[in-house]
Amino acid sequence: MKTMSFDFESRRSMVVARRGMVAAENPLASQAGLQILRQGGNAADAAIAAAAVMNVTAPAYTGIGGDCFALYYDAKTRQVTALNGSGRAPAALKSADLRAKGLAEIPAHSADAITVPGTVMGWHDLLKKHGRMTLADVLVDAIHYADDGSPVTPVFGAGYMASEKFLQGSPNTEDYLPNGVAPRVGQVVRLPGLAKTLRAIAEGGPEAFYTGAVADAIVSTIQGLGGVMTQDDLKAHYSTWDTPILTNYHGATVYECPPNGQGLAALLAMNIAGVFDLRGLSWDSPERIHIMVEAMRLAFADARQYIADMGVTHVPVDGLLSQSYANQRASLISREKAMLPPSYGAPFGGSNTTYLSVVDGEGNACSFINSLYMGFGTGIVAKGTGIFLQNRGACFTLESGHPNELAGGKRPYHTIIPGMALRNGELWSSFGVMGGFMQPQGHFQVMSAMLDDELNPQDALDRPRWCLEDGTGGSVLALEDGLPLKTMARLAELGHTVRPVTGRGRGLFGSGQIINRDPFTGVLFGGTDPRKDGTVAAY
Repeated sequence: MKTMSFDFESRRSMVVARRGMVAAENPLASQAGLQILRQGGNAADAAIAAAAVMNVTAPAYTGIGGDCFALYYDAKTRQVTALNGSGRAPAALKSADLRAKGLAEIPAHSADAITVPGTVMGWHDLLKKHGRMTLADVLVDAIHYADDGSPVTPVFGAGYMASEKFLQGSPNTEDYLPNGVAPRVGQVVRLPGLAKTLRAIAEGGPEAFYTGAVADAIVSTIQGLGGVMTQDDLKAHYSTWDTPILTNYHGATVYECPPNGQGLAALLAMNIAGVFDLRGLSWDSPERIHIMVEAMRLAFADARQYIADMGVTHVPVDGLLSQSYANQRASLISREKAMLPPSYGAPFGGSNTTYLSVVDGEGNACSFINSLYMGFGTGIVAKGTGIFLQNRGACFTLESGHPNELAGGKRPYHTIIPGMALRNGELWSSFGVMGGFMQPQGHFQVMSAMLDDELNPQDALDRPRWCLEDGTGGSVLALEDGLPLKTMARLAELGHTVRPVTGRGRGLFGSGQIINRDPFTGVLFGGTDPRKDGTVAAY
């Protein structure tokens, strides 16, 4: 019998509905969120239900051992609020100690890369401020799929198989390797340890995670591998509600979470690109891509220097986002030659990840992102809990005196960023593109597609992308299959180090979800990225 193929090329239309919509990276997650909306829950409730199912169905991308961020639009107040659900480094972890060991950076799969998981408290706080339901209500489907099992999807399954040796060499991963090997596409995977943990959270709230048996398992696992996290580090964790940062791009007010997230990089790139007339250039022309890439290089130079925990370090956000600073940085761009890796400026004043979007029938919206950072995080599972522990601490620098230098109790530079945009004070778009340092680049590109070229959400996500691979000014410029060869050639002539990418390598360009809303009719327009297994569920 011929083996079924799971490769596909397809065209998707926008999903159009009015009463509620959920866009997530797995159909079961989208349906879980939709079920909550149909039961009377709102965008916050549905977002957590979908995120929890993603923890079960795509554990490499996300999980309760990681962090979350959210932007929430309240239709009654027409206000956007920002939730920072990221955790902090253990109090006893010091950069000087790691430098003394001869380390120049934090090893990504070590116990030292584990920061306190912020997700569970973030879920709780989002529900408390904006939701209508309890954790017990919204975790029903996630617990069911963890107990009963869920089938491995095609795109996620390919990554799962590629991670087999890594997982086989990682601690306490038995549940995730049925019969000792990575499951194949279509294989049903049950996660009894995770089901038990989710059930405890549903019954006991965040206290069941940050204290008691689960906390003890996390700490004993980390300390057994040489880490320094304690029960007090977990018990001391809290989320923060922040004022979003924003800029205006061609009539839309684009919102991002403030640092320690890298949403600032997306806004900086939009500000710099806004100095040029991108609308007058074809979207796939070398001239337009060159300007956008150079704007992004400049944005990353500032992001790498300034983004840090604002509770510890001053970040000059107002100066960085001023028009005068955008003009100053834009003047560094030559239309005829790619710049050398740029230095950061001096303003005056002042992943593997899963992203999902929900808009309910009342017009409330939740742009939500949850992550372990790299695939399966550190690869370390807290014994008996089913919890993969994140490696977000690898985003700290060990450079003495740097704003993002590792320190106990400090949050690291964070790659995960939800996005939102308003027009005339009304919700227009709840959007996100995930994938490490691709994320601000993806935000920039889909916003340009929808605002400069008036594409609908699905077409904006379908469009081939470019990516500065490691988020630095000296990055290789990866170009996705579908961009013209003559454009690639011209970009190389301009001095860009070009790398064409095809096939499965296209995962480098991230994946996203977008829901736009017509404020006059309440009609919702949804798109999901063809690079992953997602779907848009609506009614």
